[in-house]
Amino acid sequence: MGKNLVIVESPAKARTINKILGSDYTVKASMGHVRDLPEKEFGIDLQDGFKPKYVTIKGREKVLKELSAAAKGVESVFLAPDPDREGEAIAWHLKTALKGKVPEDRFYRVTYNEITAPAIRKAFSEPGRIDEHKVDSQQARRVLDRLVGYKVSPLLWRRIRGASSAGRVQSVALRLVCEREREIQNFKPEEYWIVGARVRKNVDPRDPFDIRLAKMNGQKAEIRTEAEAQKVRADLEGRPLAVASVTTKEVTKRAMPPYITSTLQQAGSSVYGFSPSHTMRVAQKLYEGVDFGEGPVGLITYMRTDSFNVSREAQASCREFIRGTFGAEFLPEQPNFFRSRSSAQEAHEAIRPTEVTRTPEQLASVLAPDELKLYRLIWQRFVASQMAPAKIAQRTVEVEALELDDRKTPYLFRATSSEIVFPGYMRVTGAEEKKKAEENSDEIDRLPALEKGEPLEWLEWLQQQKFTQPPPRYTEASLVRALEENGVGRPSTYAQVLSTLQNRRYVLKEKRMLLPTEIGMKVCDFLVAHLAELFDVKFTAGMETLLDEVESGSVRWVTMMEKFYTDFLAWLEKAKGPPADPDTVRKLLDILSGVREWAPEAKRGRRTYSDEKFVTSLRTQLEAAKPISQQQYEGLKRVACRYAEQVPVLREQAEALGLVEQFARAAEEAEPPREETVRKLDILSRVKFDEPKKVGKRTFDDKAFSDSLREQVERGRRLSAKQVHHLDRMFTRYSGQIEGYEKIANDLGLHAGAAEDKESGPLLEALKHVKEWKPAVMRGRREWDDHKFYQSLARQFEQRKCLSPKQVSSLKKMVGRYAAQVPDFDRLVEQFGIPLRRGKAQSKAPAE
Repeated sequence: MGKNLVIVESPAKARTINKILGSDYTVKASMGHVRDLPEKEFGIDLQDGFKPKYVTIKGREKVLKELSAAAKGVESVFLAPDPDREGEAIAWHLKTALKGKVPEDRFYRVTYNEITAPAIRKAFSEPGRIDEHKVDSQQARRVLDRLVGYKVSPLLWRRIRGASSAGRVQSVALRLVCEREREIQNFKPEEYWIVGARVRKNVDPRDPFDIRLAKMNGQKAEIRTEAEAQKVRADLEGRPLAVASVTTKEVTKRAMPPYITSTLQQAGSSVYGFSPSHTMRVAQKLYEGVDFGEGPVGLITYMRTDSFNVSREAQASCREFIRGTFGAEFLPEQPNFFRSRSSAQEAHEAIRPTEVTRTPEQLASVLAPDELKLYRLIWQRFVASQMAPAKIAQRTVEVEALELDDRKTPYLFRATSSEIVFPGYMRVTGAEEKKKAEENSDEIDRLPALEKGEPLEWLEWLQQQKFTQPPPRYTEASLVRALEENGVGRPSTYAQVLSTLQNRRYVLKEKRMLLPTEIGMKVCDFLVAHLAELFDVKFTAGMETLLDEVESGSVRWVTMMEKFYTDFLAWLEKAKGPPADPDTVRKLLDILSGVREWAPEAKRGRRTYSDEKFVTSLRTQLEAAKPISQQQYEGLKRVACRYAEQVPVLREQAEALGLVEQFARAAEEAEPPREETVRKLDILSRVKFDEPKKVGKRTFDDKAFSDSLREQVERGRRLSAKQVHHLDRMFTRYSGQIEGYEKIANDLGLHAGAAEDKESGPLLEALKHVKEWKPAVMRGRREWDDHKFYQSLARQFEQRKCLSPKQVSSLKKMVGRYAAQVPDFDRLVEQFGIPLRRGKAQSKAPAE
C-alpha cells in the first residue's frame, strides 16, 4: 500500500488519478457523500443553533469501513473530491469520519479543475486545508432545504390529494412553469396583417425579391383587419415604386464565452434534446477520464462552474492552435476575456477541453455518440471564444410608393439582407456554412445592386393574415436560463430540480416543452396562495446571495438561519389559516372538565392517540396565550362528541358550540356497518392483491388497506363515505378475479349513476383487429406505448362500463392512427367523429 491515501468520489476518477500519482499513493473512491441528515427523521436541533444530526448514508457503511482500514498506517490523507461546495462538504465529512486515523494536521484538501497529469501533480504539490466557510454554506443550504421540505410538504399532503413534496428551489421552478401556462391560457390573440410586394429591377439582374410595408404616413405600419389591408392595397394599386435609400453597415459579431454549467445544459437541450441531467452525466464521464490508447485522461475541465475564467496556459495553447489551423487573421491581437457574474467562483475555470489540439475528429472512434456530441459542443465553443469576431455586411433598401393622381399618402417598404464579409469565429462553429446554406436556399433575402431613385417593377402584391402568439412554454433549456437569470438556485442544482419536477409528476415533457400537470398546477396554486413570500422568485434569489456571503465568510450561517426561521414560522402559521376563537375553545375545554373517565390510549401504526393528553395539551397551549389552529379545534370537537354521555350539556349546547355536524357524523359512524360493505370485504378477502406500490414517499398497499377496513367493520364501526368510495374503486380494480362480477356489482349498486358510454365499446372492439402496434418510445422517464394503453383502457371499460371523456378522446385518436388495420374505418369516422390524420394512418407518436 502507498504511503499516502487519496480519496476521490468515483471509481473512474480514482483509476485515472492513481495512474498519474504512482505507487506512493493509494487512491480510493467514497462513492459521493458518505454522511447526510437521516432519511426518516427531521435531524436538525432547532434549539441548539440548527445543529444537524449526521448519519452514515445507507449503503455507505462498507465504503467507510474500507476507507478507515486504508487510512491506518499512512502518513497523510489527501481529500480530493470535486472543487465546489458539495465537494468541500464531502471532504469535511470524510475527515470527521476518519478522525484519529492520522494526526489532524496530516489531512490535506486537494482541488483541481482538470484531471490531467500536469494539473494533478501541481495540485498535490500544493495541498491546502478544508475551507470551513464553504462547508458552512453547503450545510446551510442542506438545513434550509430540509426545513422547507419537512415543514411544507405535510401541508400539501393534507390539502392536495396526490401531492408529493415541496422544495425551496423546486417549487419556485414549478411556479415559473405554471405562471407561464396561465399566461398562455389567458392569452387572447390579436389579428394583424402583413402587406408587401414582390418586385424586380427593370434591368439585369432581374431576380425578384420581396419588400415589406414598414411605414404609412411616417408612422409604423400597423394593419389590424382585412378591411384595412384591402384599403391599403387599393391605395397602392398602380402606384410606381422607386428606391428611396440604400444603406450598408458592417456589423461586428463577437463570439460567445466558453460554456459554464447552465449554458452547457441549455446547449445540450436545444441542440441535441438532452435533459440537463443527461448532459451532466455525459460531461462527468468526459471529466473523469477516457482511455483512448494513452491511458485514462480527463478530456474536459470540471463541469460544475459558473465562471468564464480560462487559465493563461489554456488560452495561449488555444491561440497557437487557431494561428496554425485557421491562420493569423482569425486570431485577435489580444486574448478574449469574458466577465463572470459577481457571485461566480473565479478560482474555477469555464468548461473547456483539457487539450485543445485533441479535436472531436480525433476522438470520433473512441467516444460514445453522446460523449462525442457534447465534446464537440465544448471544443467548438472554447476555440470560438478565442477567435476574431465575424464581420457581417447588412444592406437595407427602402422603397417608396410614388404619388399617383390624388393618392398622395406616403408608403415606405423595406428589405434587408446580410452577407458574411469575414467569418471569424463562425468558421469553427459551423455557423458560416449554415449561413451560406440559408442564403443559397432563400432567394427572397438576396438583394441585387440598387441605387437611390431607381424604379422597380411591381410583380405582385403580397398579403398575409397573422395573429399575435402567446409566450412559448418553457423548455428545459429556457427554464434553466430563466432560473439563472433570476438568480434562483445554482447551476449545479438545475439538473436535479428539473428531474424532481418530472419524477413528482408535477411537470410533463412533450416535444421538448414543459407542461404542468393538473396536480402540479394545484400544488403551485396552494403554495402561492398560502406561502407566497417563501416561494417568491426574488426571495429565493436573495437566499442564494446570502449563501454566497456565508461562503465568503461575511455572514455566519447560524445568524442567517435564525433570521430565516423567524420569518418561516410566521409564514407557516399564516398558511394554516386564521386561528380558532380562543373564547369558544376555552368554553369547550371547560365543559370537558366534567369528563370522569377518558378512553384508553390507542395505538395506530407507529402513533399513539390519547384523548386526555390531547385535551390537556390544548389547555396548556391556551394558557400560554398560543393560538389554537382551526385544525386543532376541529379535532377537539371530534373528541368532545365521544363524551356526550358523560357531559350531557354538550348535546344541549351543540349548536352554540358548533358540534351539530360532528354529532351527526358520530351518529352515522355509530350505526352498524352496511351489509354491502361487509359483503365487498368478504369477497375481497379471497383475491390476490397487487404488490405494494411506492409513489414518492408514500406507499400504497391494497391488502393493508383492505385489512384495516375489515378490522374497523369487525369492531362494529361503519365506514365513512370517503372510505366506501376507495373500497368501491378497489373492488372494481380486482373485478377480473371475482367470479360473476357483473351480477355482484349490480346487486351492490356499484354501477349506479355511472354515465352511459356508447362509444368506447365499439372503438375498443375495432382495435382488437390491430396486429402490428407501434413500438413503445421513451419521453424523458415516461414510456408511451399504444398497445399497453389500449389494454389498460379495455380492462377499465370491462370493469366500469365507461371511460372518462379525456380517455375517449385519446381512444379516438388511437383508432385514427391505426386506420389501415381497422375494418370499416370510414363508418367509424362518420359515427364517432374520429379525427383524421394527414399522411400515414399510423403516427410516429404513441398514445397519451
